[in-house]
Amino acid sequence: MFLVDWFYGVLASLGLWQKEAKILFLGLDNAGKTTLLHMLKDEVDAVVYLVDAVDKERFAESKKELDALLADDSLANVPFLILGNKIDIPYAASEEELRYYLGLSNFTTGKGNVNLDNSNVRPLEIFMCSVVRKMGYGEGFKWMSQYIK
Repeated sequence: MFLVDWFYGVLASLGLWQKEAKILFLGLDNAGKTTLLHMLKDEVDAVVYLVDAVDKERFAESKKELDALLADDSLANVPFLILGNKIDIPYAASEEELRYYLGLSNFTTGKGNVNLDNSNVRPLEIFMCSVVRKMGYGEGFKWMSQYIK
């Protein structure tokens, strides 16, 4: 029973308790998707795009894939949470650097409680994290949960 209570506690702390949603985890290989997925399991009505913040040589490739997803009409109203992973490694990119290389400097919607109900703006934000150190992604999921019905 402890494990079940713990799991529901985790969902509640991330703002995902009593929400029915399917969340799609996307990102390049070795970014941390599988590790995060195993920690969270079954959620989807939003996109979580992981970027390896250490692998700066692949930022252009990450941008190309992200741009294709953002241009997909079937995802037009879906919130996008971008996680810059591996910030526990000293030479990882900063949030500002990642925002610049992904071409999102003027396109993110803010980390606070942003009311987008009456606008045509897609919720989109970057949060830096370390999946293995279990830090940073919780704030991202809390942000994302406000946009899941």
